[in-house]
Amino acid sequence: MALTIASKMNALRAFVAMFALAATVTAPAFAGAPALNVQKLCKTRDAEAKMLKSTTGKSIEECARDEEAAHQQLNSLWVTASARSRQQCTSDARALGMMSYLDLLTCLQMAEDMKAESRNENARK
Repeated sequence: MALTIASKMNALRAFVAMFALAATVTAPAFAGAPALNVQKLCKTRDAEAKMLKSTTGKSIEECARDEEAAHQQLNSLWVTASARSRQQCTSDARALGMMSYLDLLTCLQMAEDMKAESRNENARK
């Protein structure tokens, strides 16, 4: 019984952490790349890893540097990516509770690559 309560508490903590992470978004997808609180995001990830007795393999400072680098790349890609891709990636990230610049950048890169591949296939037909 105690294990069940502990498991429920861990699940609740994880849910609260994901909600807090999703709440770091300050701009909708159509207004430009979302502004995220990188320090809060990295601290949340670090806290989640500690709660799960795991590690992210990075310090909070390293996480923040990686996120800021991804933010710079995302800003460049955001203006050229289709509105549909931007909206889909932002929506997916919010739904999964994994909103970060790295996640958004990866999603947009993959979406744009798939669109380019599809165009190339159609051009060959």
